[in-house]
Amino acid sequence: MALAIPDENFLPFGPGGLDSGNTAWVLASAALVLFMTPGLAFFYGGLSRQKSVLNMMMMSFGSLGLVSVIYVLWGYSMSFASAHTGETPGLFFDNPFSLFGVNQLTEVREINGAESYVLGGFGTVPAIVWVAFQLTFAVITVALISGAVAERMKFGTWLAFGGLWVTFVYFPLSHMVWGGGLLSGSDQGLAAKLFGVDEEGAANVAPIDFAGGTVVHINAGMAALVLAILLGKRTGFGKTAFRPHNIPFVMLGAAILWFGWFGFNVGSEGGADMVAGLVWVNTTAATAAAMLGWLLVERLRDGHATSVGAASGVVAGLVAITPACGNLTPVWSLVVGAIAGILSALAIGLKYKFGYDDSLDVVGVHLIAGLWGTVSLGFFATETGLFVGGDYKQLVVQVVIAGVALLFTAVLTTIIAFVVKPLGWRVSQEEEATGIDETEHAETAYELA
Repeated sequence: MALAIPDENFLPFGPGGLDSGNTAWVLASAALVLFMTPGLAFFYGGLSRQKSVLNMMMMSFGSLGLVSVIYVLWGYSMSFASAHTGETPGLFFDNPFSLFGVNQLTEVREINGAESYVLGGFGTVPAIVWVAFQLTFAVITVALISGAVAERMKFGTWLAFGGLWVTFVYFPLSHMVWGGGLLSGSDQGLAAKLFGVDEEGAANVAPIDFAGGTVVHINAGMAALVLAILLGKRTGFGKTAFRPHNIPFVMLGAAILWFGWFGFNVGSEGGADMVAGLVWVNTTAATAAAMLGWLLVERLRDGHATSVGAASGVVAGLVAITPACGNLTPVWSLVVGAIAGILSALAIGLKYKFGYDDSLDVVGVHLIAGLWGTVSLGFFATETGLFVGGDYKQLVVQVVIAGVALLFTAVLTTIIAFVVKPLGWRVSQEEEATGIDETEHAETAYELA
């Protein structure tokens, strides 16, 4: 597909143009984030029962296969096409056919005697590299949802749901937040409607989501809550103790997630610079503080600090700092992380109080910590936060974008769930008792003599 792209959207190779160091870092970050999905498979697999571990891991690997294909075909185009084509960004999504297949982003031209090609989606990084990076975000967002439906959702239905959900929920929300849509800092966004625009047409108080608090974690957490409610409880929920079958898997998965998250957060800077260094420090600070906060709650409440609690606290801290990692000082990152660990440790008990079976605590960790991380910017963001800049406006904007994201995801996820319902949502009680690994995949994780 030929594109009528103006010359200013092209950048020359070499000095003053594309930066090989930044490009190398974003490529490395993309690989780190891709590694997070197998890490999530270990994390979720370890938390599951022995007869369900393969199915749980297959849900993550299924997301890797399915979402990667869809992202190349129309996902990037729906999210970011207008950044390259010169079209006006859509309010909710871009044209899925403008950059269908993304090969157009490798087009090379000679401009003013220099060999040039399309400017990257972020600074001096080629667009096709940004495709690689953003693809990995879409993959893991879908995989995160699977923790709420563990041990009872049919694998084929899961794949059908994932394909529809990433198309009609993830790509639009990604565009709305990062692609110039409704929840961005553009002149057509809600923030601009609330507090006006500057001379360049940007919102005076722009929403902040550095690496995916709304797009990834609030989004996945809300979808998980909807599915857990609609799918129903596992047999024996509230009566049977569903214990993790392999805690070393849980610890290994958490370690891989922490390692890969440096690609997630630091790579979102789009380059290897001082801000990237700040993001690295903030990510580590918040994660460590969240782990300690979770363990403190366990110690005071239960009398024991557990390995699963430490791993879960790590994830809660990573989730909370994701939207905020480029806009806080390290000290405020410690505060955000500690509060996230405490909140999530308390929130995982809500499923028993309200009676929804969020099997692996996606809601308690990703939704709660994601909401806190997004809203915390309204209090602590450098220069604009209520406690730092003395202004309430950033807090209002953060609350509004979080609320809209919640509503959007809840409504669309519910519709998609009922669309795939005729395929059969869950395995039978007999199959659940036998084990979903054996009935869905004809395999068992462990052959015990």
